[in-house]
Amino acid sequence: MSEHTAANLPMMEDFPARLATFLEDIATRVRAMTVDRIAKVVRLSTLGLIAAAFGLMAAIFLFLTVFAALAIALGSDAAAWGVLAGLFLIAGALLWSKRSKD
Repeated sequence: MSEHTAANLPMMEDFPARLATFLEDIATRVRAMTVDRIAKVVRLSTLGLIAAAFGLMAAIFLFLTVFAALAIALGSDAAAWGVLAGLFLIAGALLWSKRSKD
């Protein structure tokens, strides 16, 4: 072997390892910029949908519980409906007065 070839031999033996490391670094950067961000968004949106479903169920059960308690306390379903209608009417009027007047 000539001196020129012998001087380049250690660099050539290290080349496959350096190339593999370089390609792995590129793949890691690309994954961090794409897949990891999307995975976080998907995870948060899934948890948000589950929380919304539980919140809706809780609101429905709360409404049914309040209606049943009013029906028992007032002795009539019609009276319970009247009280709930009045409460929703007051809440609607309050929200209507707070709206923006653009």
